[in-house]
Amino acid sequence: MDNGFLDAFRMLARFDPDLVEIILLSIKVSFSAVAVALLLALPFGALLATWPFPGRRALVVLVNALMGLPPVVVGLGLYLLFSHRGALGVLEFLYTPTAMIVAQTVLVFPIAASLSRQVFVDLHAQYDEMLRSLGANKWQILLTVFWEARRSLLTVALAGMGRALSEVGAVMIVGGNIDHVTRVMTTAIALETSKGSLAFAMALGIVLLALSVIVNAAVSFLRTDNGGAVHV
Repeated sequence: MDNGFLDAFRMLARFDPDLVEIILLSIKVSFSAVAVALLLALPFGALLATWPFPGRRALVVLVNALMGLPPVVVGLGLYLLFSHRGALGVLEFLYTPTAMIVAQTVLVFPIAASLSRQVFVDLHAQYDEMLRSLGANKWQILLTVFWEARRSLLTVALAGMGRALSEVGAVMIVGGNIDHVTRVMTTAIALETSKGSLAFAMALGIVLLALSVIVNAAVSFLRTDNGGAVHV
């Protein structure tokens, strides 16, 4: 085990090409997924927080429930959708990084939507009456709330990034864990451990753990600095 740790650190120190390729693909897939999820989830969260419409309460309950969506179920659903016999099989997304991005986006979206909705609810209640008294319309109020929520929304983004980086089930199903194509840190750790390549798995584990610590430290810092406006 000691030799395994030493070999893992040697791989990291010499920037092992296979290791670097997997790490970079992991970061690329997760960043892309979080960016897409935020582009969709933040306006949706703002809509749920500020616009009354029939069925809004049920939709809020649904979004909150989807925060615990099982990754393997998402992976299976997307596999059926992207397979050759599926409705979107013509796109040939299966076993590509694109399919992995879609899977992570589906998993991050409800988290980002639910957390951002709570942020917008709190700030809208704080600013709505004051801004209306100053003659602001709904769009101006919404833009003000977005600006005031910027730190909390960054926390939401970091929470989504932590979720995406740690994902294994869905990306394994739709990505296939293909070497030099769709192999990311979590799937590679699972594969290399089963093969007995513990040094390589531990090297990836060290990087994944470091990224997780950085993300969680940033979330904790922002929550403290922002008075704990969002709970993640």
